[in-house]
Amino acid sequence: MKSAEIRQRFLDFFEKKSHTIVPSAPMVIKGDPTLMFTNAGMNQFKDIILGNVRPKATRVADSQKCLRVSGKHNDLEEVGHDTYHHTMFEMLGNWSFGDYFKKEAIAYAWEFLTGEMGLDKNRLYATVFEGSKDDRLEEDKEALEYWKLYLPEDRILYGNKKDNFWEMGDMGPCGPCSEIHIDLRSEAERALKPGRELVNKDNPLVIEIWNLVFMQYNRKADGSLENLPSHHVDTGMGFERLCMAVQGKTSNYDTDVFTPIIGEIARLSGKEYGKDAAADVAMRVIADHLRTIAFSITDGQLPSNVKAGYVIRRILRRAVRYAYTFLDQKDAFMYKLVPVLIEVMGQHYPELSSQRVLIERVIQEEENAFLRTLDKGIKLLDKIIEKTKAEDFLTVPGNVAFELYDTYGFPLDLTELILKENGLVVNRREFKAEMEAQKERSRSAAAVSTDDWVELIADDTQEFVGYDYTETEVQITRYRRVNTKGKTLYQLVFNITPFYGESGGQVGDRGWLISETEKINVLDTHKENGLTVHITDRLPEDLTQVFTAKVDLDKRIATENNHTSTHLLHYALRKVLGTHVEQKGSYVSDEYLRFDFSHFQKVTDEELEQVAAIVNQEVRKNYPLEESRAIPIGQAKKMGAMAIFGEKYGDLVRVVKFGESVELCGGTHAHATGQIGFFKIISESSVSAGVRRIEAITAAKAEEYILNYFKMMKEIDSMFKSNRGVLENVRELLNENEGLKKDVEKFTQESLRIMKEGWKNEKRVIRDINMIVKTVMMPPANVKDIAFQLKGELNNLILVIGGVFNNKPHLTVMFSDSLVKDFGLHAGQIVKDAAVEIKGGGGGQPFFATAGGSNPDGVSKALERAEKLILDKIH
Repeated sequence: MKSAEIRQRFLDFFEKKSHTIVPSAPMVIKGDPTLMFTNAGMNQFKDIILGNVRPKATRVADSQKCLRVSGKHNDLEEVGHDTYHHTMFEMLGNWSFGDYFKKEAIAYAWEFLTGEMGLDKNRLYATVFEGSKDDRLEEDKEALEYWKLYLPEDRILYGNKKDNFWEMGDMGPCGPCSEIHIDLRSEAERALKPGRELVNKDNPLVIEIWNLVFMQYNRKADGSLENLPSHHVDTGMGFERLCMAVQGKTSNYDTDVFTPIIGEIARLSGKEYGKDAAADVAMRVIADHLRTIAFSITDGQLPSNVKAGYVIRRILRRAVRYAYTFLDQKDAFMYKLVPVLIEVMGQHYPELSSQRVLIERVIQEEENAFLRTLDKGIKLLDKIIEKTKAEDFLTVPGNVAFELYDTYGFPLDLTELILKENGLVVNRREFKAEMEAQKERSRSAAAVSTDDWVELIADDTQEFVGYDYTETEVQITRYRRVNTKGKTLYQLVFNITPFYGESGGQVGDRGWLISETEKINVLDTHKENGLTVHITDRLPEDLTQVFTAKVDLDKRIATENNHTSTHLLHYALRKVLGTHVEQKGSYVSDEYLRFDFSHFQKVTDEELEQVAAIVNQEVRKNYPLEESRAIPIGQAKKMGAMAIFGEKYGDLVRVVKFGESVELCGGTHAHATGQIGFFKIISESSVSAGVRRIEAITAAKAEEYILNYFKMMKEIDSMFKSNRGVLENVRELLNENEGLKKDVEKFTQESLRIMKEGWKNEKRVIRDINMIVKTVMMPPANVKDIAFQLKGELNNLILVIGGVFNNKPHLTVMFSDSLVKDFGLHAGQIVKDAAVEIKGGGGGQPFFATAGGSNPDGVSKALERAEKLILDKIH
């Protein structure tokens, strides 16, 4: 049974059990400050489980893209080294939101595994929660009794809190879980030792395949548990592990999920899989990481140096490092694997095919960039090795290795590998101490303490009225205190709100919460778990009264102007550059807008002018806002509405239309394009391979920009006593300046010629050697120029020049090649020794070297020292 069929049969099975099949949410999470990546199948249903949103369907199933590389769930170091850990993986799951519970969940799991998939019943084990004295929880007897209907009691095992109690985080919904494990060992191995003794013992062939989580409790800030009003089922089954079991393999990497990719890696690298353990690990790492990187890019997350982008860059660089070290790949090659990935997964995930060019270009550019970093790191490491050996040490200090890692992105394991080849080691204890110190700094900077929500009104609904109103009467339904970076803030939730919470690239509203006796500043607004949360620096004196929530209208209108302009800009870019242009990110505030889009070359000035002209035409046409709220997504797409890859859309969406610009969007917008007034592009740049960025301003900001520009031009014009205009005056000034530069250059060359002749006249002749030792007041570049001229004009030349320029001392030493050969003179060694007198350093080749320093008073002594070293050599 092929992997594609296994996935489809899972979805079909649960569809027959009255489950609604939903698409995978993006792997990269937007709009949830607590998570960067989807790390479990339940993430997209978090709002439902928390009780903030009512479910559209009480039974749901899907195959969810997940990523586990940081935080509590970190599988990165195991990837490639074992048979079943991955960074990106698919989680097959079925959910019940207040519908069925333990009995049906266990029955469905058993029926699917043994019936649909045909797995051997005698190889299956189940675990149930043993209870916890700390939480005052008894053993899960209910789950135990249901499992007895399918398994003998000796294959139902008790598990502790670590293995059999699932928690969303330090706070929030949680509950006991029941894991299903499968024993994939040979009959001979099973005869020697029963599988029950290997469950949860890290045996690679006795593994967890499915986890059935029973959400019963809510963990509060003080650690105590309370019952949830509705009980939910949340199950997650590792798709890759299921394929391994069904296909009769002993490694996930031996299934058809990975074998085509590994085969292509072997072909491109010229290495045979299965012949060398280190190369095999590298191939598995690359095959795994390729999937993570490609899906992250399709979800709109490009590699970068911050947050989620840094995680993706780190994964990509880890793969490049394995290819570099173990597969001898010194040039970019991972991007060549994208076509085979599309063959394997493109049918179920068509975004891979539609964004193939972008994925390939981003990966190729990132590979090339890191290969240059590796090359630079290796050169630095060579110097470290040379210095360590010169000092007769065998250990490289941990802080040195950490600087290579932290500053240059050079991995510790590669540092250790190269050092080992040179008989050296890293002080790992010091390295770990440096790493922990950095992590502690990061933890301290990001430390946040959050109290439990205090509920004032037992109502889990919240209505957003901000499309129509910027002021309305509200009540506070819940609040909590948050301490962050030593500052206390408060988060408030209203029953109704006109405030737009930050999402979709648009910043959150600011404004006020007003009562008869006080006016509280709303500092920011964001969305969290389906709720619009308002940030204040204090609480009202009376939390139960009716307030007026008022949005800062000036800020809102300016933000709306910029948001609407991103839609018009998107439309204009597609008209000018082509329909390959797709939005890859945006930021919209009251100050400016930023728009990232797919395009594979710099946008020319002429193209930018065309784009800006189209946007401003759309502005002058004063198109009114046409919006369709809560329409089926299929209907929206028929209207031509553009969706953004990586965004999670519900069944019902909002469509925003201005003229021919039609997009899916939940943000706030200008009532008509004319409100924007004027649109001005202020920059165009590259974000990464295949992604460009435009920054622009509108309305009052654009007007201010133009006024300041003309004011500046007027001031420039006033500097010229001429009526020919700024352009003509500046052009004449530049021509005059160019002429003066040429005159200065001629004068400088003539001065150097005269100075050179003077040096020649002052030379000393020792036997047949021409020796010039001088102190000068001129730039080092001019000294170098004269030195090389003299080398061609005088035989057997020794030149030692010291000088001070801009209060910085410098030394220059030059020898004729014949003297280097006959006397073993080395300019680099001599200048390095003499530079001690000017508190500096330098070096160079045997025939020419320079040095700089910080002590101008030491120039004379430096010349004396250099002269003595030279005379000792030639006498």
